[in-house]
Amino acid sequence: MSLHGLAFVVSPSINFSNALAIQYLGLLNSKNRGSKSNHILAIEFDTILNIEFEDIDDNHVGIDINDLHSIKSHSAGYYDDRNSSFQNMSLISGDAMQAWVDYNGEDKKISVTMAPIKMAKPKRPLILISYDLSTVLKEPSYIGFSASTGLVDSRHYILGWSFGMNKPAPMINVNKLPKLPRQGPNPQPKLLAITLPIASATFVILFCGVFITIVRRRLRYVELKEDWEIEFGPHRFSYKDLFHATHGFDNKNLLGAGGFGKVYKGVLPSSKLEVAVKRVSHESRQGMKEFVAEVVSIGRIRHRNIVQLLGYCRRKGELLLVYDYMPNGSLDAYLYNNELKPTLSWDQRFRIIKGIASGLFYLHDKWEKVVIHRDIKASNVLLDTEMNGRLGDFGLARLYDHGTDLQTTHVVGTMGYLAPELVCTGKASPLTDVFAFGAFLLEVTCGQRPVNHSSQDSPGVLVDWVLEHWQKGLLTNTVDARLQGDYNIDEACFVLKLGLLCSHPFTNMRPNMQQVMQYLDGDVPLPELTQMDMSFSIISMMQDEGFNPYTLSSYPPPGTSVGTISNISGGR
Repeated sequence: MSLHGLAFVVSPSINFSNALAIQYLGLLNSKNRGSKSNHILAIEFDTILNIEFEDIDDNHVGIDINDLHSIKSHSAGYYDDRNSSFQNMSLISGDAMQAWVDYNGEDKKISVTMAPIKMAKPKRPLILISYDLSTVLKEPSYIGFSASTGLVDSRHYILGWSFGMNKPAPMINVNKLPKLPRQGPNPQPKLLAITLPIASATFVILFCGVFITIVRRRLRYVELKEDWEIEFGPHRFSYKDLFHATHGFDNKNLLGAGGFGKVYKGVLPSSKLEVAVKRVSHESRQGMKEFVAEVVSIGRIRHRNIVQLLGYCRRKGELLLVYDYMPNGSLDAYLYNNELKPTLSWDQRFRIIKGIASGLFYLHDKWEKVVIHRDIKASNVLLDTEMNGRLGDFGLARLYDHGTDLQTTHVVGTMGYLAPELVCTGKASPLTDVFAFGAFLLEVTCGQRPVNHSSQDSPGVLVDWVLEHWQKGLLTNTVDARLQGDYNIDEACFVLKLGLLCSHPFTNMRPNMQQVMQYLDGDVPLPELTQMDMSFSIISMMQDEGFNPYTLSSYPPPGTSVGTISNISGGR
C-alpha cells in the first residue's frame, strides 16, 4: 500500500501549519494552491494518479511551481548511458534510490535525475525544462522534504539526495549513506535465546491462572472474519479499535441515524485519526463477499468532493463502514435545523452544488469503474472544514465496468429521490443518479424536502411545486425564504431549471453528469425549457405506472432510505 509520496522542497518559510495532507503532500491547501505568493519549488515523487492535478500516472516524478499541478513530469526511472534506453523504477518497490536536482541560473534550466542507489549519475536527466526560478524563489529560502500522511503505512526510500544551484549537483558517496530501515523482527541475542524458554514456562503458568478472564474480555471484540478477506489487507479494521475509538459506541459520540443504521464519531487509538463509523445490520451472507469487495474498491477513490471510505469491519450480525470525519456535519442540518445551524448563503449553496456535481461526474465517467451512488440527498452530503460539499455514504452504491449492461436489483434509495424507471424496472443507472441530483438541486435552492406532507403549507411534492411556479412565471417564489432575497437571481433560476431538467420523468430528456458540469461551468448554455418538455410531472408518471408515491412516502418518513442491507448484498 502507498500514500501520495514525498517531495523535495525549496520554500521561503518552514511554517506549513495550513497545509493539507494526502494529495497536497503537506505543502499547500485547496485555497493557496497555484498562488504566486507561495514562492515554492517542489520535486514530487508521486505514487497515486490524482485527476485533480492531471497526474500522468501513479508512478511519476514532477516539477511543481507554487502548485501540485506539475509543469512537467515523467514516469519514474532513468536513461541508461550505454544505449539511452529508458529504465523504469517503481517508487513503492521499497528499493533504495538516489536523486539529483540541478538548477543553472544562467541558462535558466531545471533538471531532475534519479537512479538506483549503486549507480553513477546518468548523463541524461529524467526531466529537463527551462524556467526562470528568480521569479519564484525568495531569499532566504529553506531546503527540505515533505510527504503525505494518512491511515495507511507507506515507505519510500530515496537515501541519496544532491542539489546544485548554479553549479552541478555534487556527486553522492553511497558508502556514507545510511542503511535501509530494518523490516521484520530483529535477530535474537544469545542471552534472550537462553532466557526465553524460562520466561515462556513462567508465562504458561500465569496464563493458565488468568485464562477465563482473558476469554471473557475477548468475547467483547469477537469479529466475523473469513479467509477471502485476507486479500483486503489494511482496509479491514479491527472491531476492538473501532470500539475504543467510539468509546464503546457511546451515544455521546452519535452523529446521526438513518434507515440503515447509526453513525458515530471516533478517534482511532493508533493514528489519532478522526473517523465516522457507520453501523449497519446485515441479515444474509449472500453476496457479502462481493459487497465487501466493492467497499474496498470504492475505498480507492480519491476526489476532493467525495468522502473517503477508509474500510470496514464485520461482527456477528452487523457491518461497520469507516469514513473520514467531516467536522461540519451533513448539509440537511443546515437546511432544516435553523435553531442549531446558521443559514447557508447562496454562494455557499452554489459552491456545494458544483462540488457534488463534480464528484458525481467523476464517479460516473472518470473513475476506473462506473459507480452508481443510489442515495444522493442532502443528508448524505457532508461539509468539510472549508464548508465544501463532499458526497458520502456509499453503503448502497453499485459498481459496473464501463460499457457493460446494467443489472436489475432491489429498489433501494430514499423517497422523493427515486427515478420512476428505477421503481418500475429495478434498474439503477447513472441517469437515476441524475434524477436524484435534480431533486437535490431543488432541495438546496428551495430549502424544502422533496416530499413533505407534514402541513398544508408544505409544497407536498417539491418538483411539482417548482414546476407549477415555473409555468406561472413565479419561479423566484420557490427560493428559500431564509435567504431573505440575498442571492443571485440568475444563478438561482438557472439551478431550479436545471433541477427540473434532471428530474424529468423520461430518461431521454435528462442530461448526463458531463452535460450538467458543462452547464454549471458555463461552457454550454442550458436548453430552453418549454411547457411541452415539462408537461409530465413525476407524480402523474409514477401513478400511470401503478405506483403511488403518496402512499409510500408516508412510510418510512421523508428522507429515510428504503430497502434493507440484505437487499444490498443479495442484489450484487
